[in-house]
Amino acid sequence: MSAVVLNGKDLADRMKEEMKSRVEALKKKGVNPGLAVVLVGDNPASQIYVRMKKKDCEEVGIISYEYLRDKTISENELLELVQELNDDDRIHGILVQLPLPEHISELKILEKIDPDKDADGFNPINMGRLLTGADSMLPCTPAGVMELIKLAGVEIKGRNCVVVGRSNIVGKPAAVLLLREHGTVTICHSRTADLGEVTKRADILVAAVGRANMITADMVKPGAVVIDVGMNRLEGNKVVGDVDYDGVAEVASAITPVPRGVGPMTRAMLLMNTLKAAER
Repeated sequence: MSAVVLNGKDLADRMKEEMKSRVEALKKKGVNPGLAVVLVGDNPASQIYVRMKKKDCEEVGIISYEYLRDKTISENELLELVQELNDDDRIHGILVQLPLPEHISELKILEKIDPDKDADGFNPINMGRLLTGADSMLPCTPAGVMELIKLAGVEIKGRNCVVVGRSNIVGKPAAVLLLREHGTVTICHSRTADLGEVTKRADILVAAVGRANMITADMVKPGAVVIDVGMNRLEGNKVVGDVDYDGVAEVASAITPVPRGVGPMTRAMLLMNTLKAAER
């Protein structure tokens, strides 16, 4: 068996074309969707992500507002900036790029973002809405994961779904979204006993643990759909996922590559959250 490649880049490009027309419709009504991106410090990876997000905004017609702050900014100063963005009618989505410097509480900053402008979907109110099934801004990566599973043409209802990883950003919300679609969900983590025995029962396997090539072919059920959220940088600057792609691709029915898999979909869902906020 050779797996179908679920190309997130192609899917994201199609979504951006649809979003472009929706943005144009809003502009005809006098609404110019705006996304504010706050970057604190000089983390090279974060700088790259911010540049890519700005390019994405330009492609669909969303106005990108950048707020670059030195890593010495105080927590109170950052909270004040977020409040200013909450009060700014030009801004429909707010994203504070993580991680933040150690002296700043990420939770306090995320709590400060207006839930209706929370483009990343990390505000605890939105996380609560997600858990209870209410309408909310969805965390971007898990939302992108769901779109990729749909691309595979797999019905989630009644399927065994295993999520490897329990972070608030990916693992937990991905599990909740799978539950919403009536999947039977198991969450695994670094302390799960006999991890391979659990993952081999998965019809849908989501790997989001942050460990290079951790999921190998012998851990995957033949015919499973495998979504690799991992992004790990090896020596020589090579980027790989949490899944041993070459081996697992011979066992799975569908698999996401790294890169060009989940990453582009994460950024597409950020645009979608901003657009939906503007449409509201």
